[in-house]
Parts: sequence; structure tokens; C-alpha cells
Amino acid sequence: MIETGFLVTAFTMLFVVINPLGLVPLFIALTRGMEAGQRRAMALRACIIATVLLTLFAITGEALLDFIGITKPAFRIAGGVLIFLFALDMLFERRSRGGAGQHADPDHDPSVFPLATPLIAGPGAIATTILLVGQTGGGWAGTLAVLALIYTMMITTFLFLLAAPPIERALGRTGTVVITRLLGMLLAALAVQFVIDGVRGAGLI
Repeated sequence: MIETGFLVTAFTMLFVVINPLGLVPLFIALTRGMEAGQRRAMALRACIIATVLLTLFAITGEALLDFIGITKPAFRIAGGVLIFLFALDMLFERRSRGGAGQHADPDHDPSVFPLATPLIAGPGAIATTILLVGQTGGGWAGTLAVLALIYTMMITTFLFLLAAPPIERALGRTGTVVITRLLGMLLAALAVQFVIDGVRGAGLI
């Protein structure tokens, strides 16, 4: 039985890592010049591709780690460090600057790169997915629970992308930056917790 507390924490982590609110200005910049129908198609394609990628890692991630010979505590520590670095990108706005100056032409298709990966299903999201499945014990019940959260998160991300123009107008540049940095602080704390759990699991403390 998967505890409600874990589901809430897991969804929060996925939301913070993927950060659909932070994707709004990037999505607008990457799809500038496109019609509403084209933007909707780009958003849908990007979310579907990201969903497939995260599903594959949720199902095969544990087996892949065992095959390579990486222990779960070691991956938990590495994943925590990686997610922490991702949180620093959010805190210092490096992620936003990477796409802020890009202007897409109508024939350009950014749905696979950089939208689906690495912006939605990036290293942070992949590491988080594998770590969450590992926390459930790796059984099918836990894997299905994490997959359900991923699919819910992808639907949420798609809705954010569809509502990108009004969201950006409502929040403004300052509002988007403030929320992104607050989410970055939360993500950094969760990443540190992963490292602590990994160190404990390795028997170092």
C-alpha cells in the first residue's frame, strides 16, 4: 500500500523538477511566430515524447542500475547531487537564460529538442523518476503509482503550456522569477534529503 504522504511528496518533486511554470516563458520564446494550433501540437508532441521517456526509465531504471552494478544508495546520492545542481540552475535562473533569447520560426519544430528533452524529461526528471520508483521498493504497485503521478504531471504540464500566454501576462517576468526561485529552494532541500538517505543506506552514518 502506497502511503498518501509519499504520493504528495513524489508529485511535489516531479512538479518542482519539471517546473511547468518555468517552462512557460521558454515555450513562448521557442514557439514565437506560430499559430495557436501549431503551438498546441508542439505542446502535445513534447509532452507525449517526455511521457514515453520517463515511462521507460520508470520501468527499466532499476534493472539498468543492477545491470551496471550501481547500488541504490549510490544512485540516491548521485541523483541527489544532480537534482541539487538542477535546483541551483533554477535559483540562479541559468535555465531561463538558456532559452530566453531564442526565437522560433514557423517551420522550426522544438517539440523533441529542447522541449521534450531536456526541458521536460531532462536528467533531473529522469533521476527523480528512478529514485521515486526505488523508494517504493521497486514492485509493480509502486512503479504503477509513480507512473500515474508522471502521467498526471504530464497532463498538468500540457495544460500549463496551453495557457502559456495568459499565465505569462498574469504573473509577469518578476512573478515567474520569484516562483521559480522558491521552487528551486524546495527542490534543493529535497535533493539534500536524497543525499542523506543515500549515505544512511550505504551505512556511512
